[in-house]
Amino acid sequence: MTRTRRSAAHRRVAATLLLLGASAYTAWVLEVVLATGLDPVQAYVSELAAADQPLGGLFRATDLVAGLLVLAGAVTALPATERRPWATAGWAALALFGAATAVDSRLPLSCAPTSDPACAARETAGLVPATHTAHALSSSCAMLGALAALVLLTFAARRYDRWPPLARFGPALVLAELAATLWTLASVAAFSAGRGTWALGAGQRLQVLLVALYIALLAVCVARSGPARATEERASAPQAPGEPAAGRGDR
Repeated sequence: MTRTRRSAAHRRVAATLLLLGASAYTAWVLEVVLATGLDPVQAYVSELAAADQPLGGLFRATDLVAGLLVLAGAVTALPATERRPWATAGWAALALFGAATAVDSRLPLSCAPTSDPACAARETAGLVPATHTAHALSSSCAMLGALAALVLLTFAARRYDRWPPLARFGPALVLAELAATLWTLASVAAFSAGRGTWALGAGQRLQVLLVALYIALLAVCVARSGPARATEERASAPQAPGEPAAGRGDR
């Protein structure tokens, strides 16, 4: 009983951390009420946190908090939920997303290339600080971690018959996230080739919003889930003659 209560407490803590992390990851919506000077349809989300932006410090801080909260939530949830291969891989991917997001916040762009032609010219000529390249790398790691987490945890929810809301809505969120990612990548390629932004900002904002919604849904599922250890014990216990086999969620 003590172990069960401890597991339930860990799940509640993990769910709270994940939900707070998802909220912090949507801090960019503050641009609706704050004068950032950037066009949300065209500008990278990362440009809000650029070193030369007046509110850059605020958005760098919220990115750091979001990354650390999601990392802590994933690490806390792992031992408190089902220890299955697909789920474990999903939590590891989510932890990677959180860690890379935190690192990303410490490697800001020096300027905003989509709104500052001089910045874009320096970036094309390779005259910007090395943090631009490092930022692109950390951002790529964060998004790869997020995509992997969405796919793996959704598959785990359906494979192990756990987290019904995630099993039901997860596939749609994964498909929408993949579409938003393709939109963002195509827009980045167009901008790099000097062919405009192709509504880069809108695509990327949709991309990060879907990740935040998924993490929030995951937090709700973790908070409501039963103890994984009890399920494992039922699956490994010998069955009496005539007793029905364990359900699909216990395999």
